[in-house]
Amino acid sequence: MVNAQANGQWYPPEWPDRIRALAAGTLTPVAPKRAATVMLLKDTGAGTAVHMLRRRTSMAFAGGAYAYPGGGVDPRDDDRAIGWAGPTRAWWADRLGVDAAGAQAIVCAAVRETYEEAGVLLAGPTGDSVVGDTTGADWEADRAALVARELSFAEFLDRRGLVLRSDLLGAWARWITPEFESRRYDTWFFVAVLPEGQRTRNASTEADRTVWITPAEATAGYDKGELLMMPPTVATLRGLAACGTAAGALASAPGRDMTPVLARARLEGDEVVLSWPGHEEFTKHVPSTAPRPATPADPTGGATA
Repeated sequence: MVNAQANGQWYPPEWPDRIRALAAGTLTPVAPKRAATVMLLKDTGAGTAVHMLRRRTSMAFAGGAYAYPGGGVDPRDDDRAIGWAGPTRAWWADRLGVDAAGAQAIVCAAVRETYEEAGVLLAGPTGDSVVGDTTGADWEADRAALVARELSFAEFLDRRGLVLRSDLLGAWARWITPEFESRRYDTWFFVAVLPEGQRTRNASTEADRTVWITPAEATAGYDKGELLMMPPTVATLRGLAACGTAAGALASAPGRDMTPVLARARLEGDEVVLSWPGHEEFTKHVPSTAPRPATPADPTGGATA
């Protein structure tokens, strides 16, 4: 991996060549896949903390980088009738900038991925409740089936007689992977408060550790070059840092701008200039042959989940 020297911003070493190919017309952008990720929050003595996972260094994409639970949308969840609480699908469609079926699938993905990777389920037997414990063997069997895509989330909810609590989610941001990247995602970022009685755990095969960390601590680690993160992660953390409590962050979500953020690239001599509109701090001048600095140390100590 290539790590910018001034901070912990991650970008892959093949980007400069791919950007040049895109500019030359020899690279055709792949269509981005829909995805969702959730910033799970809780209030602690040190302030509001967010649940993050560190991607295994062996991962082909963003290995060693800190991120939130998340993943791709399952198209099987687009139009199947499910138990649903909170804002209507039409409301979510307007908020997310998609149709009603797409909105349902995206919200389902956010809730499913939080369950798959953190063991937290934003659903309950009624529209005003959440399950209290998902650690039993039968729950784990269903979670494994979801991970393997042997079971759709809609089927899981129906089998369990559960209602999806869309009111426990707030849409926070939308970022689209740059056109020059080989793996592209159109990702909706959500915020949620850890339900009372539930606990997070590292249930992801893609992560080697999880942490509860305040947004201020996480961004400070990034600024020092000690924590690897991608621009969307840093940008959302900076936004969370301005919220006083977990409930305050959730309450502020409806006012967040959901205009998609898409990186731009231009050639300047022997350099490739990367920029993210509205997020000037991430602008990077990448030489054609960028060095490979060592992966930063992890200063988060014992802040594991």
